[in-house]
Amino acid sequence: MKLIIAYIRPEKLNDVKQALYAKEIYSLSVTNILGSGRQKGFTETYRGVQMEVNLLKKVRLEIGVNDDFEALAIEAIQSSGQTGTEGDGVIFVQELSKALRIRTGEDGIL
Repeated sequence: MKLIIAYIRPEKLNDVKQALYAKEIYSLSVTNILGSGRQKGFTETYRGVQMEVNLLKKVRLEIGVNDDFEALAIEAIQSSGQTGTEGDGVIFVQELSKALRIRTGEDGIL
């Protein structure tokens, strides 16, 4: 079992969700976050004051999948979340040792 964590552009969320659904991956968690990476932010003028904005809006996806779905999930996120410019995001994959359904106590549910 794997835990896939992806940071993507907020405007690409619907495209990524549709790509995951097309691969029959329906269980995911979505969180709005702020972060900085290689983009390093930008400067803007607000009421005549120059401001540096270095924390940019991103979306964090967390998806637990069986090993069989790992490559499918990564391909769906990468192909649908990509714009070809800096700031498209990053994908992390971690090993999951256990997954339990709270309601039934069922083990290995992914």
